[in-house]
Amino acid sequence: MIINFQKTLLVEKNIMSPFDDVKKCRINGKEIAYHRSGSGEPVLLVHGITTHSFIWRSVAELLLSEFDVIVPDLLGCGASDKPLDIEYSLINHAEMLKRVLEKLEIRKIHFVGHDVGGGIGQIFAVRYLDSLYDLSLVNTVAYDFWPVQPIITMRTPFLRQLAMATLDFGSFKLILRRAFYHKEKLTPELFAHFTQQLQSSEGRKAFLHFAKCLNNQHLLDIADELRRLSLPVLIVRGAADVYLKEVISTKLHREIPDSNLRILETAGHFIQEDEPQQLSDILTKFFTARSNLA
Repeated sequence: MIINFQKTLLVEKNIMSPFDDVKKCRINGKEIAYHRSGSGEPVLLVHGITTHSFIWRSVAELLLSEFDVIVPDLLGCGASDKPLDIEYSLINHAEMLKRVLEKLEIRKIHFVGHDVGGGIGQIFAVRYLDSLYDLSLVNTVAYDFWPVQPIITMRTPFLRQLAMATLDFGSFKLILRRAFYHKEKLTPELFAHFTQQLQSSEGRKAFLHFAKCLNNQHLLDIADELRRLSLPVLIVRGAADVYLKEVISTKLHREIPDSNLRILETAGHFIQEDEPQQLSDILTKFFTARSNLA
């Protein structure tokens, strides 16, 4: 119902959904897929592991009337290339996104990262501060409070091989259901989005390679730099997130000087699905508050 209503609004405003087509740009010989639509200051929406750009579709459609919305598939995810000879580390993803922005001739962005996308955003911020208006971290990883148990399991060699042979979608669905506050929102259509990449051998190999490459040391290494970060930072947590602990958001809020913390009581890990309107409203207010002060 929400998505249909949003599409009706988009048609009335003659705005094309960023998910109507897929664009690609070549970076270091690899193709990165992305969706882009809207106008205004650029907003980059970055997904985490177990998802790709689809997870942002409802939020993107709510933002694009005021912003230039770019939603990439990280390397190894969605419609992007899936090489296995490159590390899918947070550092490499941050570098790849920087190259994508340069290719698109985008000088400055609002960076919004979810899950490990938030970890990528933290690295991006300390490396490319001048490329950011601000940073928004949505149910983000940080410090050494991750990876979480389902991902750790996928890093075990035997279980990786087992997952390659037979992927248990029933167990995967149970893991996903725990990540929602509104359980009914995990519809068959949405579940198909989650499992799309895992349907092929190439996609499963890329997913498992992503899990294997995750290294929380990369975020521990920038802890001191985060404490000195001179950038507006928004931290959004779904109170019902069972996978990423509350201590992550509270510690980030305590240690990042210019940060705001917002808690959504009726959201789990996938805030974008549980409460897309609330999240887009919070993001819009955060983005425009900086613009109004400038």
